[in-house]
Amino acid sequence: MKSGFVAVVGRPNVGKSTLVNALVGEKVAITSPRPQTTRRTIRGIVDAEDHQIVFVDTPGLHRPRTALGARLNAVVDAALQESDATLFVIDATGKIGPGDRLIADRLLSSPTPVVCAVNKTDAATPDDITEHLAVAGEWDFAAYVPLSALEGENLAPIVDELVALLPEGPRFFPPEMPTDQTESFLIGEIIREKFLARLREEMPHSLAVVVDEIEVREDGLTRIEARLIVEREGQKGIVIGKGGSLIKDAGSEARVELEARLGTPVHLELRAKVEKDWQSHPAMIERLGM
Repeated sequence: MKSGFVAVVGRPNVGKSTLVNALVGEKVAITSPRPQTTRRTIRGIVDAEDHQIVFVDTPGLHRPRTALGARLNAVVDAALQESDATLFVIDATGKIGPGDRLIADRLLSSPTPVVCAVNKTDAATPDDITEHLAVAGEWDFAAYVPLSALEGENLAPIVDELVALLPEGPRFFPPEMPTDQTESFLIGEIIREKFLARLREEMPHSLAVVVDEIEVREDGLTRIEARLIVEREGQKGIVIGKGGSLIKDAGSEARVELEARLGTPVHLELRAKVEKDWQSHPAMIERLGM
């Protein structure tokens, strides 16, 4: 059988996580319009009788401003070095810019074969799609596929093109396993996703979520305790919201999704805590699981 690891790379916000979720067939990575939503490699597994593809969703490559930003770029570099093929995602709704070209140059200097996905075709005009395919075609990658991850359109050709590039190999994960992420990590990411949708400016970058306890009680209730980590005291008030409104609304939305995912009633306890300038301290970044 064919098997291997495929690094999914691109600028922030081009739809990498949405694409990985669509290919896997379930949510293994959170999504958000905020840049740098993904903070570590997320593996999503596509298994079939004759192949297994392990998609490695990576943070968006960007010019780092903090220790966390530098760490995220290092995560992408490591994923590229360890992959058997690369899926390079570009956005059909925006111009191909210097960031795309920088990534393309990096991929062209690597021996790893590349498939280029022109994403968000559902929101682009036919002329936009044609232009992107023409410009990207100058990079001479192995294949080019226009698709819509959001609508689930034209995903099969991506799998076909990648399978053709992968070596013969074993199954790395059991067939029924969609991701290698722990339950605790996935729960924390779902909670963080609900806050990202409600926060503005730099706040999304300053928020981390740590799940401290998951208890399944005898009555079937799952009790979850989690900390919302921010960098400054003023941000703590923003995360909580006036009269506790934001933490209540985001927590309620997270609880509904967690109940559907876990198949049990959920009692979610959230508390905000300040870890001053955590993005600038490598030891703290490590402690927070990034």
